Order: sequence, then C-alpha cells, then structure tokens
Amino acid sequence: MLRGLRLTSLKSCLLEPYASSFHIKCNYTSTKPSSKVQNLPRLPVPKLGDTLNKYLKSVQPFLNDAEFNTTCNLVKEFESGMGKKLQSLLEKRAEQHQNWLEDWWLNTAYLEYRDPVVVFSSPGLVFPFRKFNNQQDQLKYAAKTLLAALDYKALIDNDKIPVEMMGKSPLDMSQYKKIFGTCRIPIEKRDKLSFNDSKHVTVIHNNHIFRVDLWGSDGKRLNEDQISQILKKVVDLSSTPASDTIGVLTSENRDNWAKAYQLLSKDKVNRESLLDVETSLAVLCLDAATGVWRLEGDPQRTLAAAQTIHGGGSRSNGANRWFDKTIQFIVGADGITGLTYEHSPAEGQPIAVLTDFIIKYIEQDKPVESSSSSPKDPVRLTFNVNKEVAEMISTAKTNLDKLVADLDLNCFKFDRYGKNFIKSHKMSPDSYLQMAMQYAFYKLHGTPGAHYESAATRMYAGGRTETIRSCSVQSVQFARAMLDARAAPRDKLAALHGAVKAHKDYTVQALQGLGVDRHLLGLKLIAIENGIELPKIYSDPGYVRSAHMRISTSQVACRCDGFMCYGPLVPDGYATCYNPRDDDVNFATAAFAAHPDTASAPYRAALEHALTDMHDVLLRATQSKL
Repeated sequence: MLRGLRLTSLKSCLLEPYASSFHIKCNYTSTKPSSKVQNLPRLPVPKLGDTLNKYLKSVQPFLNDAEFNTTCNLVKEFESGMGKKLQSLLEKRAEQHQNWLEDWWLNTAYLEYRDPVVVFSSPGLVFPFRKFNNQQDQLKYAAKTLLAALDYKALIDNDKIPVEMMGKSPLDMSQYKKIFGTCRIPIEKRDKLSFNDSKHVTVIHNNHIFRVDLWGSDGKRLNEDQISQILKKVVDLSSTPASDTIGVLTSENRDNWAKAYQLLSKDKVNRESLLDVETSLAVLCLDAATGVWRLEGDPQRTLAAAQTIHGGGSRSNGANRWFDKTIQFIVGADGITGLTYEHSPAEGQPIAVLTDFIIKYIEQDKPVESSSSSPKDPVRLTFNVNKEVAEMISTAKTNLDKLVADLDLNCFKFDRYGKNFIKSHKMSPDSYLQMAMQYAFYKLHGTPGAHYESAATRMYAGGRTETIRSCSVQSVQFARAMLDARAAPRDKLAALHGAVKAHKDYTVQALQGLGVDRHLLGLKLIAIENGIELPKIYSDPGYVRSAHMRISTSQVACRCDGFMCYGPLVPDGYATCYNPRDDDVNFATAAFAAHPDTASAPYRAALEHALTDMHDVLLRATQSKL
C-alpha cells in the first residue's frame, strides 16, 4: 500500500474482524442531506508512556539483544524529549477535532496514495458460484443483484440497518452511508471523493459504458423483468468490444490517470460522460466468460478472486471496469459473481453485510413487483479519444497486465474444521487463526514475520481502524515449540494458549484505540505538519522491521460461502483474507510472483499444515486428560 508517509503499509488495515467506519470531512463532497447523528465519544490520544511500552514489546522479536538495547535507549530519549512536545501538539489537535486521525487517515492511507487501486488497495469479494444456462439467466441474476442493492440502500437511507454493538458500546454507522453513489476522482498528488444520490447505475459490457436508469419517467422503480430487458438492450448494443477502453485508465497509477482525466475533461462530451459514471449509484460489470467451469474446487476460487480483484487483465475483463467506483458488481457469463470495491470510503463490514443481503434476496422467491409504465432506454456514454489519450490507454493495458502477471493468488477452503472446533477449546477463533499464520510463516522462513491485522475503532466518532501487531514474543515461542520435535504436547499447548492470550489482549486494547501504530503515526504527522525533524525512533531498525508487514491479514466474515481477497502489502509479503465459518474456513492468500522469497502455494501448504498440527495438539492434550 502506501510507500512513504506512513507508519506501516496501510492496506491490511483496510479490512478487519469487526466493522469499522468513519465520517469523511476532508476532500469529500456530498449532495445528500445528513441523517441522524450518533453521539459517540472521541478517539482518545493514548498516553505516550503506554504506547512506547507496547511498542518495545512488539519490536523485540525483530531485534538481537544489542539492537534491542539501542532501541530501548532511543525510546527513552524520545519519551523524555521530543516525544513530549509532539504528544502535547497531538493532544491540542485532538481538542480541535472530533477525531484527530480522521482527515489525516483519509489522505495518507488513501487519497494521496499513488499506486493503482487495483491489487494495491481495492479488494475483491467472491460470491457463491452460479451456473447460468444462457444469457437470460445471467441478466436476470444481474437484475436481481441491482434490486437487492436498491433495497439495501433504502434500509441505509432510512436508518433501518440495526446499530451494531461491541459489547454494550454502539458502533459508528456512518460508513454505511458512503458505499452507494461514491466515486474517487483522480487528481495529481491527492484524489478526492464525490457523492451523489442518483437513480441510475453504470453498466459496462464488452468495455462499452452505459447509463441505465432504474426508475422510469413516471418515477416508479423498474421491476426485475424490466431491468433484464434493458440489460439485454445493453448487450445487443455492445456485441463487439469497444475500440477505446476508457475503463482501463482507472487501473493506472493515480497520477497517470489524473493526467488522462484532465485531457479527457477538456472535451464537453467527455466531461458529461465522466460525470454520469461518477454520479451513478454503482457499477454493474457484465463480464465475458472465463472458462471457470473447466476448473474444479480451489482453482475455480482462485480464478474468481482474480476476476474480482483485477478482471484478469486487458485481454479478459480488466477493462470492463471503473475501478474508482466504490461498488462494482460483477456478473460473469459463466457464473463468476461478486464485487470489487474502492476502499477510500468503506471498510469490509458494510460490504460483507451487503453481500449476505444480496445472496439472501436472490435465493428468495420474491413476488413480481409493480412495474414502471415508462422505463428509459439505456444510453451509451460517448468518449472522444485523441491520440495522446489513446497512447495512455495502451500504456494502462500494459501496466495492468504486468500487475495481473505478478499477483500470485491461491484461494481455498480449509474444511477439516472451523470456528466451532476452536470455540470448543475455549479459544478466540480469530486469535487462533492469527497464530496459525504466525506458525506457517516461521515454518517457511525460520524468522518472525511482522504481521498486520486491523481492529475497528468504531466505538468512537469517525473511528476507522487500529493495528493489531500479531507477531509477539509469545507467538515466536509458540512457533518454535510447534517445530521442536522434542517438545511435549502439553508444552506446545501451553505455548499456543500463551500466544492466543497475547494476541487477544492486544486486540482488546486496539479496539479501544490504544494500539501502537496510529498513535506513532499521529506523532509523526504532527511533526511533519509543524516542520519538526523526525525523531530517530522512526529510522531505527526496530521501527523499520516491525513496520514492514510481511503478513497482511483480515477477517471479513460473511454467512454465505464467499470470501474477500487482495494483494500483499510489501514485495516480500503475503496477503491472507479469511472467512471463518462454523465448520470450515475460506482463505484467500496472495504473494507477488516477482519476489524470489515468497509464493502462495508453499504459504498455503504451510498454513494448512499449521492448522492441522494445532488441531492434533489440541486433541492429544484433550485425550491425555481423559
């Protein structure tokens, strides 16, 4: 993710085991009236000493004794010196903002990030596979998907989504308001977000882009048959691929796309077409077939994940996208369904809830709705492309294909057991699975892996995420115990319990906004904002190594047999998104093919081995008590 002004790579913080949200103020424009406001507490500024004590514990696995001693001295110097001044400045900022991190986070984590949103930022979410017998089946499914989305949006707009709770604490629900009608606009150095509450969607087929109105001229919503008929018209009007694949530009480096956007915007027709896409509620991608049914099991899952992340490249469905839209529904001709979402305005939870809502809606046999008497025909959006933009499109295709070739995905269902088994041994499923990843990495590389998981801070107004640093002294002790052939089962079990407890304890603190990373990021940004030279703590090996998150993880739970997927944070890292269900766990893992030290297949094998090994240790320990 971010490769500059940040405490760590930030993308793994974008998904989390608990819903997170924030209320966008900076660089956000909206034409929608605000709804009821929740009265939530402000995000706290942790005590400096508490953060630094946690920090020292978290960096210890990555340093030898001499290095750790140097880091301790630097931290002591920082705490008594410049750290005090920066803490005071940060506390003053907190007094002036409802959430001291909110605007900074939106800008540094997202809008100023210049790498493509594809792979590096935007996740895909794979829905359960469908078997379409013909084009009509595909279009009816697409129509139902849009109707389900409209019903879900109506619940959001009318504040009918139940307020989520963490224990007795209500969570910030404002993020749900940001998933429809939102679009990221490319601008050099820093993008912006725009929002409009419209009544149309953008439909893309064969790289042609259309406006489809979901309400007729009489103000009545279209029903399933009417939407299907309009989608059939879209397909008939775009039977051959578009010569100018404008959508592929949205997969580019943000500054490159911003330059192309400015060139396009010089033309009035282009400006109108761009605005039409930006103001639509969502994008629907009617994709070409990918041959998914020639595969079985895990290869199917992996192909579907690739389609939702990047569309398979310019020669597949990669140009049949508008990656700047928050939600893009994908309905492939051969049954790959899901969505891609641009991450700036939303975390994973509202999207996961939307997924379950759509799947349930589609599986219900709903009565035929009343129809509009005057549905509108689809409108093809025209773009006038000059030679310079045409060359940019060609470059964008090449760059996207390089990204696609470099992303090494491996998606699978671990079906030996799920969260019920873990709970039966009185352990947190999330902490247990996190420790399986720690064990797998250590088994592969023989060294601790800096490990990023996100915790939602939505108990606070505008809260988004805090980092759970999953690698700890206890996780390393556990991995070593599991790999020690001489260790007794009871010792391995004790090490597992110790590692799970350490992770759970950190999680509880992170959920309260009392982790390490956001506080240190705030101190860093307040120094930059005030023209203060960055303290040495930020260039120390303890900081650098612990922030190089080689394991990027997120639990995104949905009830259906779906899963979310995304790319790694760092060149020599792994991504692991997981959906733990009662009796199985869906995993989406990824690495970059270009790096010689990582590959998804051996990582998957190590993860499966770790989960099996941990299961057997638990069983042996249980049997020994009988």
